[in-house]
Amino acid sequence: MKKILFLMMGLPLFYSCSTNSVTGRKQLALFPEETLQQQAVTEYKSFLSQSKVLSTSANKDAEMVKRVGNRISKAITDYYTQKGLASELNGYQWEFNLVDNKEVNAWCMPGGKVVVYTGLLPITQNEAALAVVLGHEITHAVAHHGNERISQVALAQGLEIAGNIFTSNNQKANSIFNSVFAPTAQIGVLLPNSRKQEYEADHFGLNFAAMAGYNPREAVPFWQRMSVAGGSNKPPEFLATHPSDENRIAKLQSYMDEALSYYKPVGPNK
Repeated sequence: MKKILFLMMGLPLFYSCSTNSVTGRKQLALFPEETLQQQAVTEYKSFLSQSKVLSTSANKDAEMVKRVGNRISKAITDYYTQKGLASELNGYQWEFNLVDNKEVNAWCMPGGKVVVYTGLLPITQNEAALAVVLGHEITHAVAHHGNERISQVALAQGLEIAGNIFTSNNQKANSIFNSVFAPTAQIGVLLPNSRKQEYEADHFGLNFAAMAGYNPREAVPFWQRMSVAGGSNKPPEFLATHPSDENRIAKLQSYMDEALSYYKPVGPNK
């Protein structure tokens, strides 16, 4: 029985591995991107309806988040178009919102649904550092990291994948989606792969921030500030989904020359 189950679970893996057109890495993707984008719209609207969203017309920080986000999304769109990959962003309807929440967090759902929490801004301190964060979070979406993780979890749990399982009151499917994409998501499995995704998001997010005209050098002091803000109550790297601060900073420094090759300052907020 175990052998039969293994073979059945292996079939989606065989037919659904693809090479990411930007990162060049093979990924498992059992779900159509359109399906995840549709579910993301539903969850995003639900989250915003239960949160204090700050208006761009009345709050300068909210306006800044939208400005930085729009610049990065344009840079990404231009980059994909120049590479002949514009179809990769089909269905993206970018939204950038600032939510009044003391948590130090930001995230991006499939389709470009982005939220920044006010608790992050005292640590970013400037637009370039905010651009580094948004570049990182947006890369998770455009690099299909969420699809990869939800596919891995669905496969591990033996979820039958047919049609849009998220719209058929499938509690198991919706629970898996929320475990990956919800603002409070904390996946406690497949950690080495999660760290690989983090490094990819750092790498290409740094490039995208630079393409948008923001100084990528701001990434290092930002993560140094994050390290201080996090204090000593952190799990060791092998138990965490994110790389250690020291390893992350070292990797960012190794990416810096490439990012600087894309950097062309634009305007006063660079």
